[in-house]
Amino acid sequence: MRTLKDMDLAGKKVLVRVDFNVPVKNGEVSDDTRLSAHVPTIKSILEKKPARIILMSHLGRPKGAASPEFSLKIVLPRLEKLLGQKVHFFEDCVGKETGGGLEKLPGGSIALLENLRFHAEEKNNDDNFAKTLASYGDVFIQDAFAVSHRAHASTVGIPALLPSAAGFLIEKEVKYLSELLQNPRRPFAAVLGGAKVSTKISVMKSLLSKVDYLLVGGAMSYTFLKARGENTGLSLVEDDFLEKAREIAAEAGNKLLLPSDHLISKSFKEPLESSAAGAIPDGFYGVDIGPETLREYSRILKSAKTIFWNGPMGVFEVDAFAEGTKTIAGVIAEATKAGAVSVAGGGDSVAAINKTGLAEDFSHISTGGGASLEFVEGRNLPGIEALNQE
Repeated sequence: MRTLKDMDLAGKKVLVRVDFNVPVKNGEVSDDTRLSAHVPTIKSILEKKPARIILMSHLGRPKGAASPEFSLKIVLPRLEKLLGQKVHFFEDCVGKETGGGLEKLPGGSIALLENLRFHAEEKNNDDNFAKTLASYGDVFIQDAFAVSHRAHASTVGIPALLPSAAGFLIEKEVKYLSELLQNPRRPFAAVLGGAKVSTKISVMKSLLSKVDYLLVGGAMSYTFLKARGENTGLSLVEDDFLEKAREIAAEAGNKLLLPSDHLISKSFKEPLESSAAGAIPDGFYGVDIGPETLREYSRILKSAKTIFWNGPMGVFEVDAFAEGTKTIAGVIAEATKAGAVSVAGGGDSVAAINKTGLAEDFSHISTGGGASLEFVEGRNLPGIEALNQE
């Protein structure tokens, strides 16, 4: 895979696909992790004295039409602060005004185009849309790992038209995720949480042949527990996947660990009401892993040399139900300081780690939830494969 280091960018117009799909609250960026992740790539390009840098991204799910709530203009203040310079914003990502305006920018300028997904042609990988975007640049740098599993115009269409390479973020993502699969130091422990078994089945099956321990928490654990006959109360269970859960459990054998106790509550909003060992009583939700489970999971993680984590252990958004997720994050951070390699998947995992303030203590935090899972599953990512074409 060609990388940024392999490209001559001096005097070139450099198109860069970034992932500025950030969380927004009250009209402001509430978490700039994804913005910060692209700063090394953008600053490195600037050092090469390009003619200009044109940044492209999407935000939210505008369904192929312009929508003010999904305008990328909202990221400008935070982006300019991170880069330490002005970023010129264009009200559309295509059109005569955009093309003409880009040509008039002075050398070394940075431009940000409006949301690519304001046009249905982006997700449809429309040839003409890709050609228009490609016409703005001489070279293309793909740095948006979080959309690399999508065959869109900006991920596979443009690389077919311009000399292309991976930015530093893509390079880092591929490096750490590849090492997990190809040559992990042992013991190798994977921690999987979150709401649904259905979204994690493929990655669980892939990991079973590679890990020494598969620790399961979060709501997805209740489907496994119900599948082996335990009462789960009001907890979220995917009944359609009970048989699949039994199959995975049988295949995993002693590698698979499930919660032996739980924090329970009659509401997702009210403070904790009780705790339970074994079965969850009728009328209660499981909201976090219990203290016994936490001790066992922590013991395993402290001895691990490679750790992959995707998904919280409970309803971590509620402080009263966040102890399991916070403690697991802390244990992984300590294991990393002691020499372990730790990789956390994207999505809720990033939000949970950021909430604990331990992001700097992990070896790598992936910016792509779905993309990181598909990579770990062993699937080819179209946006990465497109960079391998000559």
